[in-house]
Amino acid sequence: MTCRKAHAAAFNPFVGYDRTAVDVVGETRVWQSSPGYGREFCPGCGSRVIGRNGAEVEISLGSYDEPGEVTPAYESWIVRREPWLTALGVPQFAADRVP
Repeated sequence: MTCRKAHAAAFNPFVGYDRTAVDVVGETRVWQSSPGYGREFCPGCGSRVIGRNGAEVEISLGSYDEPGEVTPAYESWIVRREPWLTALGVPQFAADRVP
């Protein structure tokens, strides 16, 4: 449950991009929260900026300026979904999405 502890919420919607499609400008620090997964944060304020898991860069949905900029394409880690949360009408993955 490292993910929940890292963002202190029942779920964390994020947008995944191919790592070659993202350029990060400015300094970040990395916390290796799980094997193969680094959480990068701003060393000034401590805010989590992105996560990296090999081929993908994940940007939290709350980082976008406008709501509705992206539409969910899938849900992952549904084995840990709170029972009071309704499933989205998109493909479901018990744990990590298998490409």
